[in-house]
Amino acid sequence: MTRTPAFEDLLVLIADRSAALRSSVAAAPDEDVRVPGCPDWSLRELVEHLTGVHRFWAAAVAAGPSEGPPTVTAAGDADPADLLGRSAAATEELVAALRTAGPVRGCWTWWAGSDVPMTSGAVARHQVQEAAVHAFDAQQATGTPGPVPAVVALDGIAAFIDVSHGTAGPWPHKPVRIGLHATEGVSWLVDLTASGSRLVDGGHETAADLHGPASDLLLVLHRRLPLESLRSEGDRSALENLLSRPDLG
Repeated sequence: MTRTPAFEDLLVLIADRSAALRSSVAAAPDEDVRVPGCPDWSLRELVEHLTGVHRFWAAAVAAGPSEGPPTVTAAGDADPADLLGRSAAATEELVAALRTAGPVRGCWTWWAGSDVPMTSGAVARHQVQEAAVHAFDAQQATGTPGPVPAVVALDGIAAFIDVSHGTAGPWPHKPVRIGLHATEGVSWLVDLTASGSRLVDGGHETAADLHGPASDLLLVLHRRLPLESLRSEGDRSALENLLSRPDLG
C-alpha cells in the first residue's frame, strides 16, 4: 500500500485535476457533448456538478464539526453564464477553506460509517479523487483521455476501498480476498466479508487478482474502464462482484 500525499500536496492536486477538467471543456466545440462515464450528463452538467461539489465541501470544512451537512449559500455576484469561471472560483474557495482549516479539523462527512476520519484532511484526500476521475470523464468526452497521474491513482485505489467500499455495508456474497496489483510496484489486498470491505496487510492467498497500471485500476474501480482493461486471474465472478459495489449512483 502507499502513503497518502501530504496535506499541502493534496491541495495542489485538487487544483491541478480541476484545472485539467476545465481545460478539456474549454477545448470542446460543444458543452452539450455527452459524458461516457456519466451518461446522464453533458460536459456543462459535469462542470456544474464539480462546481457544486467544491462549494459544498468548502462550506462543510468552514463550518467545522457538525451533526449534519452544511447549508450552502448562493455564489453572490457570480455570472451564471461564466461556466468555467464559476468552477475555478469554487475550486479556489475549496482549497482556501481546506488550507485555513488544516488537516486535522473535524467536519461533517458522509462517510461516518467507515474507519476514515471525519476531518478536513480526509475531505482533501477525497476531493483529489473526485476531481481526478471527473477530469478523466471530461477528457474521455472530448476524445483526449489520458491516464490519471500515478501519485493520484496510487492513493486513489486505497481511498476508494476505504471510503466507497467502507460505507457499502456487509458483503452479500461468499467471503473473499482480492488482490489489486499496480505495475508501479504497489499492491493492495481487499478482504470482503459480512463485516464489510477493508484493506489488509497480508495473510491468506487471494481468490482473484487484477493487474495493470494504477490509473487503469482506479478507473476500473470507478467503472470508467471495463474489467477487460486489466489482466485478471482467479475467480471471475468475485471480480465482477467487487466491481458491482458500491452503488455509484
